[in-house]
Amino acid sequence: MKETRLIMGMPVAVEIADISPAAPGAIERVFAYFTHIDETFSTYKETSEISRINRGELSESARSEEMKTVFTLAEQTKKETEGYFDIVAADGKYDPSGVVKGWAIWNAAKMLDLEKFENFYVDAGGDIEARGKNREGARWSVGIKNPFNQREVVKTVFIKDQGLATSGTYVRGQHIYNPKQRGAPIEDIVSLTVIGSNVYEADRFATAAFAMGGKGIEFIEKLEGLEGYMIDSKGIATMTSGFEKYTR
Repeated sequence: MKETRLIMGMPVAVEIADISPAAPGAIERVFAYFTHIDETFSTYKETSEISRINRGELSESARSEEMKTVFTLAEQTKKETEGYFDIVAADGKYDPSGVVKGWAIWNAAKMLDLEKFENFYVDAGGDIEARGKNREGARWSVGIKNPFNQREVVKTVFIKDQGLATSGTYVRGQHIYNPKQRGAPIEDIVSLTVIGSNVYEADRFATAAFAMGGKGIEFIEKLEGLEGYMIDSKGIATMTSGFEKYTR
């Protein structure tokens, strides 16, 4: 069973390959969770908790446990990426989207784990957590789009019990900046896909590596358990040494 809905301003898809009468209810609960995440963390909703924090209406002690967790994870990621990951935007406001999406997808997958589903994926805006196998009994296939022609897939990867995330400017425009250069836009690369042990790891490090520009792929190369595929502004692709094991 597969269903897609527009939540958080992007398509969110859930597919459960297990044959189970409990699948529809489980998928509904996943969508309800994403709606809750949007209501809590969206910087575009005036009523969200993060918007209230940015307006100075909530003290640190008054933040929800979820918000405290995300801020802790963001600070951890900032340290692990030498400051290239930072949820403080150029205007001084908090924007935790670089950590929230992958974290939320991972949490949604864990919800399905707890309900004993073994073969499924959760996809939010192209970032994916995959479990087990698809309906054909094979690893889940994920296409990496050509950032210069989104109708074209330039690379197909196959994952199982892993996460994949892509950071880039070809869909949302310039929304990732170099925090070490006063919010300078990233112009030398256009796409960076990372595969990791889960989508949370892949997403946060993909965001940080993209902020590094061309040297981001070198950063991914040094991280254990992560592989990456980068496309620069000239259309030239560079991959980490172990990336090909996910292709055919």
